[in-house]
Amino acid sequence: MKNETDKAEDFTPVKKGHEVIADYVRTLDMSPGVYRMLDSQSRVLYVGKARALKRRVANYAKPSGHSPRIARMIRETASMMFLTTRTETEALLLEQNLIKQLKPKFNVLLRDDKSFPNILVSDAHAFPQIKKHRGAKKEKGSYFGPFASAGAVNRTLNQLQRVFLLRNCTDAVFESRTRPCLLYQIKRCSGPCVGHISEEDYAASVKDAVRFLKGDSTDLQRQLAEGMEEASAAMEFERAAALRDRIRALTNVQSTQGINPQGVREADVIALHMEGGQACVQVFFIRANQNWGNRDFYPRVGPDIEEPEVLEAFVGQFYDTKEPPRQVLLSHPVESMDLMAEALSGKRGGRVEILVPQRGEKAELVDGARRNARESLGRRMAENQAQGKLLDGLAEAFGLDAAPKRVEVYDNSHIQGAHAVGAMIVAGPDGYLKSQYRKFNIRGDSLTPGDDFGMMKEVLTRRFKRLLKEDPDRESEAWPDLLLIDGGAGQVSAVKEIMDELGVDDVPFIGVAKGIDRDQGKEEFHVPGRTPFALKRNDPVLYFVQRMRDEAHRFAIGAHRAKRSKAVSATPLDDVPGVGAARKRALLSHFGSAKAVARANLSDLTAVDGVSAALAQKIYDFFHDQA
Repeated sequence: MKNETDKAEDFTPVKKGHEVIADYVRTLDMSPGVYRMLDSQSRVLYVGKARALKRRVANYAKPSGHSPRIARMIRETASMMFLTTRTETEALLLEQNLIKQLKPKFNVLLRDDKSFPNILVSDAHAFPQIKKHRGAKKEKGSYFGPFASAGAVNRTLNQLQRVFLLRNCTDAVFESRTRPCLLYQIKRCSGPCVGHISEEDYAASVKDAVRFLKGDSTDLQRQLAEGMEEASAAMEFERAAALRDRIRALTNVQSTQGINPQGVREADVIALHMEGGQACVQVFFIRANQNWGNRDFYPRVGPDIEEPEVLEAFVGQFYDTKEPPRQVLLSHPVESMDLMAEALSGKRGGRVEILVPQRGEKAELVDGARRNARESLGRRMAENQAQGKLLDGLAEAFGLDAAPKRVEVYDNSHIQGAHAVGAMIVAGPDGYLKSQYRKFNIRGDSLTPGDDFGMMKEVLTRRFKRLLKEDPDRESEAWPDLLLIDGGAGQVSAVKEIMDELGVDDVPFIGVAKGIDRDQGKEEFHVPGRTPFALKRNDPVLYFVQRMRDEAHRFAIGAHRAKRSKAVSATPLDDVPGVGAARKRALLSHFGSAKAVARANLSDLTAVDGVSAALAQKIYDFFHDQA
C-alpha cells in the first residue's frame, strides 16, 4: 500500500492549455518573433508572429475571452516553440514560410499555390523567340507577366504573332528549316528562318512587341501610321501594306480589350468573399494597363475567423514565391498594412503600395473582383453539395459505413507492355484533388509485358508501403476511404492479395469492369465476397463512377504518352557524362545523328563548338566501351 501511495504522490499531471502557456510567458521578453503552438504529440497546431512575443503570448494565457476556434487551439496546446527576429517584418516573412511548410490546422492555409505563366522574349538568339514560360526565370531575356492561366498567355501570344510576326519555334527547329513553315503562309511569322526578313527589321518588330507588352500601344500605333505614310510617299507600297496590316491587327486587339483599366498600370486586385465557413479569394492581374486574367483560390479557413486575418494570411503566402507588383488593391484592410507593404517592398526591391480603394476606377476593379469571388464561391458550394450527395450515394450503393472523404481511382496504360505507367487520381467532397494525383513508372523487370495484374500489384504495393511508412497511425488525410480499380474479378483478386500481404484490411476496394460488350452503362462492380452486380443505367452514382474512371484513364494515358514521347526523343548521348542539352544539340547538328557521333574520332569531336578535348575523350571512350 505504501508503494502505491508513493507512486501516486510522484505522478505529476501534464499541463495543457492556458496554464502551460502562462509558464512560457514568464520566460519571454518583448522581442519580435514567431511562435509555434504544439499538441501533446509535438504536432504544430498554429504558427503566429508577434511585434512583442511576451505581450502576444500573454493573450493566450487568459482562461477566457477567446473565440471558439482559438479556445479549442489553446486547450490542445501542450508546448510552444519560439524564434526571435530582428524586426517585425522578418517575423512576418518567417511566419508565412513556416505556415506553408508545416501546414498547421488552425492557420489559414493557401492550398493552391501553383506558379503562373509568363511571356518570355529570349535574348539568346539573333532572331529572338517569343514563347510561354513557367517556373524559375533562369533563361536570359525579357519576362512579362504573370498571366492568370496558360489560356491568357496563348491569347496574348496569338495577338503578338498576328501583329508583329515573331517566331515561336525552338532554336533547333529554326536552324533546321529550309523553307518557311505554315505560320509564314498564314501571316503569323515573318520567316526569319529562311531570310525573308533582315536581322535589323526583325529586331525592330521585337522592340515594338516589347513596347506593346509594356502598354505603349497608342504611341506604337501612331508611329506605325507615320511609317506607313512615309513608305507610301516613297512608293514602297509593299512595306506600306505590311504596316497597314499591322495597324489593323493592333486596332482589332485594342477593340477586344475594352475592359482594360486606364488609370491602373500595374497592380494585383485581391478580393475576398466568405460565406458558410468557406472563403474564396479572386486575384486579377493588371499589367501595362491590361487585364491579364484572373484566378480564384479557396484557402482553408475556420467558421469563426475574420476577413482581415484571412486576407493577411493569403497575401503573405501568395507572394512568398512570387514577385509583387507596384500596387496591391485589397477588398478589406488587413491588420498590418504598413508591415505587409514593407515586406513586399523588400521582396520586390522597390516600393509596393497596398490600398483598400473606396472610390474611382480602383474601387470598381475591387468591386468586380469581389463580385467574381462571391459568384465563384456560390458555384463551388453548390458543386460541393452535389458532390456530397454523390458520395453519400456511393456509400449506400456499395455498403460503406460512411460517405468516403477520399476516393482513389487506379488505372494502367501501356502499348503491348511498353512504357507502362500506373496512375492514381483522387476525388473527395471538393471534387477532383489534382494536386494529389500520382503517376507510377512501372519498374518490375520480372513482369511479363502487358501483365495488368502485376502492374496493379506493383502500383498498390508502392503506394501503401509508403503510406505505412510515413503515416502508420493514419493521422493524416492521405489514407483513402475507398479504392476504385479499373478491372474485374482478376484485378480485384490481385488487389486483395497485395492488401492482405501488407496487412491493410480496412480499406474497401471495388473493381469496375466494362460489362457486356464493353458497353458504357452496363458496368459490373466486383467486391470481394460478393456476386458481381450492376447499377441502374440512370443511377447518378453510376455516372459518378464512370466520370472518375474516365478521369483516371485520361490521366494514365497522358502520363503514358509523355513517357513514350520522352523515350522516342532519347539518344545514347543522354547517358554520356558531361553532355547536357546544349552540347547534345551541337553534336547532333554537327554530325546529323547519334550513330555518326559514335563513329567519330577525337579530332572530329573536338571540332564541335563547346566540346573540349577532355569532353571529346569522354564521348569517344563512352561509345567505344559500349561497342
